[in-house]
Amino acid sequence: MKPANPKTAVLGDGGWGTALATVLARKGTRVALWGPFPEYLERIRRRRENDKFLPGVPLSKGIEILPELKEVLSEAAFVIVATPSQFVRSTCSRARPFLSPGTVIISGAKGLESETLKRMSEVITESVPGFPVAVISGPSHAEEVARNQPATVVAAAADPAVANRCQELLIDEMFRIYTHEDVLGVELSGALKTVISIAAGISDGLGFGDNTKSALLTRGMVEIARLGTAMGADPLTFWGLSGIGDLMTSGFSPYGRNLQFGRMIGKGTPPARALAATEMVIEGYRTAAAAWLLGRREKVELPIINEISLVLYENKPPLQAVHDLMTREPKDETIF
Repeated sequence: MKPANPKTAVLGDGGWGTALATVLARKGTRVALWGPFPEYLERIRRRRENDKFLPGVPLSKGIEILPELKEVLSEAAFVIVATPSQFVRSTCSRARPFLSPGTVIISGAKGLESETLKRMSEVITESVPGFPVAVISGPSHAEEVARNQPATVVAAAADPAVANRCQELLIDEMFRIYTHEDVLGVELSGALKTVISIAAGISDGLGFGDNTKSALLTRGMVEIARLGTAMGADPLTFWGLSGIGDLMTSGFSPYGRNLQFGRMIGKGTPPARALAATEMVIEGYRTAAAAWLLGRREKVELPIINEISLVLYENKPPLQAVHDLMTREPKDETIF
């Protein structure tokens, strides 16, 4: 018999992991939070606040904060992986011995694995084979979700029953969850929007206005959809919450870390120095290189993503990248 209030373990004590734990605790769900640094976890436990990654949000007493993976995963019916993408494989490999049979693994990470170009659900499936895997994604900055402001995301899984279980777990009156079956499209949108968000930030930093950014985000979404469709995703996915919805938030919100990173570059800060200026993980930085390689592998044209990769990794001046984008051969907008 299933427990009436199944436990959920959240792996990752960044802003998003903490926000999801807050949503669950708000519902009265048993929830335990884990992070890789015991000293910082103890600070969160003692202060009841994640002051580094989610300052100003008091943590519910219902959130257990545990430093040992064995303890946090004990009896967990759901595990939410909310670490930066580059740590998903190692975290899941460490967690594997402590997972209970049938545990649902939910990816809350956005990115592509640099070495393999794989999506996070693929990485999780390889790391913990035999467990059902789902993905949550959409316009959902941790700062707003944790403060109980209305937000809506999708829970995607190849098995609709798994997506429905995730929906039931997370949905409440201020956090609406839609189900989805296009895991590929949902994950690609969440990963590649981080690169386009950097481009939007560079546009801001260069002093360009709304016309520029709106065009950039729109054509960026076309690139994401073009690649995703070539790989087998449903084209409609890219015009939903996990696609254009997430990109709009990341391209305009003051909370967007990729946006802020891009603004620094647009104002003249070298990418390496901009990276060093924050403790936050800039997912778009690593994802840009992976996306460039993915586009080459799939033989898909990704001009904005390619130019951002050159700015980040080859020190191409941002204004030169803008010039090269604007002076490309004229085309029909509807060519897809």
